[in-house]
Amino acid sequence: MSARTWAHRLRRAVATATVACAGAAAVTALTAPPAAGAPVDDFYLPPAQLAEARGSILKSEPLPVLALPPTDGGTWPVSAERVMFTSRTQDDVPVAVTGVYVDSSAPWTGPGERPTVIIAPGTVGQGDKCAPSVAFANGVHVDVDPGIPSISVNQEAVSTALWTARGARVFVTDYIGLGTPGIHTYVNRRESAHAVLDAARAANTLSGTGPETPLLFWGYSQGGGATAAAAELQPSYAPELDLRGVWAGGPVADLTAVLAQVDGSLIGGAIGFTLNGLADRYPVLERRMAEVLTTEGRATLKALESECIGDVIFSRPFLRTDTLTVDGRSLLDWLSEIPEAKPVLDEQRIGRLTPTAPVIITSGINDDSVPYGQARQLAEDWCAGGASVTFRTNHLPPIAPGTTLPNHFGPQIIDGYVDDTVMRHLVDQLGDRPAQGCSFD
Repeated sequence: MSARTWAHRLRRAVATATVACAGAAAVTALTAPPAAGAPVDDFYLPPAQLAEARGSILKSEPLPVLALPPTDGGTWPVSAERVMFTSRTQDDVPVAVTGVYVDSSAPWTGPGERPTVIIAPGTVGQGDKCAPSVAFANGVHVDVDPGIPSISVNQEAVSTALWTARGARVFVTDYIGLGTPGIHTYVNRRESAHAVLDAARAANTLSGTGPETPLLFWGYSQGGGATAAAAELQPSYAPELDLRGVWAGGPVADLTAVLAQVDGSLIGGAIGFTLNGLADRYPVLERRMAEVLTTEGRATLKALESECIGDVIFSRPFLRTDTLTVDGRSLLDWLSEIPEAKPVLDEQRIGRLTPTAPVIITSGINDDSVPYGQARQLAEDWCAGGASVTFRTNHLPPIAPGTTLPNHFGPQIIDGYVDDTVMRHLVDQLGDRPAQGCSFD
């Protein structure tokens, strides 16, 4: 396939996915919210006994997808599967995770064997209704909570469309605690990595090709942190996987730096997702935080447990954590003085282990949500450890700082979709001459 033909197909896939998603949203019915503590639907209820093997398929069901364009020779709605598989918490406790698997009817257009692409989604929220698989089929999921609609969008429709148009298989993971029982442990380094790596194992089972299947990891923002964590844990947690390349776009690598930057931004409420997840895994941190939060602060964090990122943007824009504490200091200021908090935050730092697969890291120099400096530091740390790292800087100028959408998501759209930088790099890793050494731009 010529470069011109592929570029045309790429643009067509993006445009069609956008139209399909918008059209599906128009026909999506408003649904009554489930009772408190109830799953979105019965599929998200795990069996009483989980299979011990990591990545074991616990259940699956057909999922007709309106929000994707058909690939060559395929039908619409696109055939997919909603899947539940076994993963592990940071404490090695078996846990059920869900996701969506999409095979492609198009021939693979790249070098080597057809790959499977594991997509780690960006921030969707913390409520079960926010799980990517919930909105995947129609493009949008809407709950009507007395007078306040809650909207969750399939953010990965375009990524999935791009890869399936090229002939790759795709698996989009929901992460631990999204859709399934228990809290979503947002940006937890180990649990994010486990959800990606065990999704790869599940995808290998579904494709019937086994662990020799070439794999690519694709993620931005929360997803970039998840693929970065998965890349460096893969040699120890899932050494049998044939991981060929990783995109860690705008990665959450240094949680302390990210918390400081996002506080007071359009998506400042995402700090609540972080703290809720950490408090659930570290009860001592939960007790100490309770001492510094006001009654309103505790209520805000509790409410965020069931909210999606759209709720944060429309109902809690520019949330500042200094409005939630007993003395008007930010939560990060408080955490810096709580002895139990430092090791917890330190544990989330990505970059102390070394990936064996080539990684491309991209970051916007003016990113107002996930700081550029900590993304570049991740690349430098890995490079010093002997990893193969390509670092690319996006120079989009600052546009309405603190509003997230232009300066955080702009680089994702440009690097991931518009100029095809990331996809071309990943496809190259499937050929005979994968990237070696380090490159910084």
